[in-house]
Amino acid sequence: MNLNQHPELADRIAAAYALGTLRGGARRRFETMARQSSALRANALVWQERFAAMTELQRIEVPGENVWKRISNQLDLQRPLAAMPVQQGVAGRVLNWWRGAAMAGGMVAAAMMGVAVYLGGEVKERESQIAQLDNTRTTLAQQNIRLASELQGKPEIQYVAVLSDDKSSATMLVTFDPKHNTLTLKRVGAFDEGPEKSLQLWALPSSPTGAPRSLGVLSANPVIKLAAFQTQLKEAPALAITLEARGGVPEGSGPAGPVVFKGALLQTP
Repeated sequence: MNLNQHPELADRIAAAYALGTLRGGARRRFETMARQSSALRANALVWQERFAAMTELQRIEVPGENVWKRISNQLDLQRPLAAMPVQQGVAGRVLNWWRGAAMAGGMVAAAMMGVAVYLGGEVKERESQIAQLDNTRTTLAQQNIRLASELQGKPEIQYVAVLSDDKSSATMLVTFDPKHNTLTLKRVGAFDEGPEKSLQLWALPSSPTGAPRSLGVLSANPVIKLAAFQTQLKEAPALAITLEARGGVPEGSGPAGPVVFKGALLQTP
């Protein structure tokens, strides 16, 4: 499997590698792939940095007073036995054996208690780290969703045109967004077509024998949006706006009024 084609899975495996839970053959396979992919190496390094930052915040676990009290009580139980006179013969050896066994048992119990406290603290710390990791992953996922939503909503600009009058004064800025199939026109001049007239946008033909194609009638708003398709624009070298009777000319007819603005249609890099 090519992990570069599955970024979410690659991120999870990199996190497991950095945490140390990826073991055996899976760990060796990841290391082999990481040597060939800078993206995987970067993922693993990022997670290692995150986990390293977490360890700096880890508090030192110190056994509580109850643990020391229990150890002291266990040792106090041994003192009376140690003060008894040592008996000779078999009875003395048996008593010594029991004393040693009791002392060893107390030491083992105390050691087990200390280990339990230490392991308990380690488990809690690991649970806290895992919870923090989950929170981090959730935050990153939410940020990715927001970013994807913002990118989805942002328009792309494939074509742009600045339409000017016969005095070369810019009057209309035109952009085309292929992602949303939208032409956006912004008035940048003070031209007023009046209540009895309408402005109509045309895609000019690339050959002298072709006919202009209407792209829509413009409203009087400062920003106008028209539905359009890339096929309507890719062969057009320029755009023009004519001044027509109110409502514009019918679709399929050529322009009837004079050209008031025109400009080259340029494709963005």
